[in-house]
Amino acid sequence: MAARRRSAVDEGSAALNDQLDRHLARLRPVVDRAELALAERVAAVLRRLVAETDLASAADRARVRAAVRFFVVRRGGLRVVNQLVRELGREDLVVPE
Repeated sequence: MAARRRSAVDEGSAALNDQLDRHLARLRPVVDRAELALAERVAAVLRRLVAETDLASAADRARVRAAVRFFVVRRGGLRVVNQLVRELGREDLVVPE
């Protein structure tokens, strides 16, 4: 049972990271260098949260999934991501504007 749960979590994490990769690939040709750099920093924080919440509560994993989705669907998302990292007690991951 634990192995099956772990496999599902790994697949979910891979899917979230794939979404982030595709989003950055779409941004590269259409945004300026500063906006792309900010998006890459936000994506790096989200990737770290995805990895670190693999074994977290379902609620925390859902919040990270939601933040990834918000970032991918809407351009930006810095405020949402920073709010999430603060709520998770990870002030060290706040992305400066």
